[in-house]
Amino acid sequence: MKNRLQPILNAYGLVNDVEVKPFGTGLINHTWAISSGNSKLILQRINHHIFKAPNDIATNTRLISEYLGRHYPGYLFVTPEKTLQQEDMLYINQEGYFRLFPFVKDSHTVDVVSSTAQAYEAAKQFGRFTKLLADFPAEQLHITLPDFHNLSLRYLQFEKAIKQGNAERIKEAAGTILFLKQYNDIVTVSESIATNPAFKKRVTHHDTKISNVLFDENDHGLCVIDLDTVMPGYFISDAGDMLRTYLSPVSEEEKDFDKIEIREDYFKAIAEGYLGEMNEELSAAEKEHFVYAGKFMIYMQALRFLTDYLNNDVYYGAQYEGHNFIRAKNQVVLLERLTEKEAALKSMVNA
Repeated sequence: MKNRLQPILNAYGLVNDVEVKPFGTGLINHTWAISSGNSKLILQRINHHIFKAPNDIATNTRLISEYLGRHYPGYLFVTPEKTLQQEDMLYINQEGYFRLFPFVKDSHTVDVVSSTAQAYEAAKQFGRFTKLLADFPAEQLHITLPDFHNLSLRYLQFEKAIKQGNAERIKEAAGTILFLKQYNDIVTVSESIATNPAFKKRVTHHDTKISNVLFDENDHGLCVIDLDTVMPGYFISDAGDMLRTYLSPVSEEEKDFDKIEIREDYFKAIAEGYLGEMNEELSAAEKEHFVYAGKFMIYMQALRFLTDYLNNDVYYGAQYEGHNFIRAKNQVVLLERLTEKEAALKSMVNA
């Protein structure tokens, strides 16, 4: 592997005493830990099949870095190293697009939320990131994943799959299809948000899973990372993805749906962490939709999993027969659990 990466390492001046090891558990980009003398670095290859214009990611990161450097120089923002030719991102023919980051000393990531303290710290970091960029002109950012959280489009794709997908699978999934149709008011609300001036388009991370936060040795949040999906968006994307992925003790892969639950103490931690930073930034209407944000993201993921299942798993693929159907039903149960507790959770936000 090192020999294959040597041209990339050379471009950054990493020639002597270099050690390369695979790093992390990310599914989209490939990542390696690089040791060179006393320096520790993280090398990442952008998946240009997912991100069609990798240089847009580099531009967005540079614009945000420059803004934060001018206005909040004390904020930890992990900026890519430049190549010897002063490039933010490197392209190597046949290999793809690469960027190199400094490794933040004594930092670590976690893959699964294991405590309310972690949930609070992560939510606080995502809230702080958005708050510090509140005055940044979000329209300057490139759209790195078009329609990434476009729920109306996801619903249209779902309807198309019901008409044109695998007939046997459509029949098998009839109950889940009916459920998702009955909950399509979630789509209507998302469309109203897009035309409501009380909802501001901000610099939004769009991928707020716990593994995109750096923690120190005491599990205090340091900063957010993995900025490939940072682009203009609504707060419901960030708040919603945290609610979708932190509230239940089990993930979307769980087959035993009895294990799916909404942990109210985790909800409280997320709300306190995020709103502790964003309370003054959000409008009353936005705060009123904090729980809706979870419904929005869970519903969209259920649609996407089921749509892919009906289309013979062409997008996500499947590790076993019925994989995406299980995932879809898992998210349906999670949505039901959240809806059951909606009133109680809303009271926590408004307390």
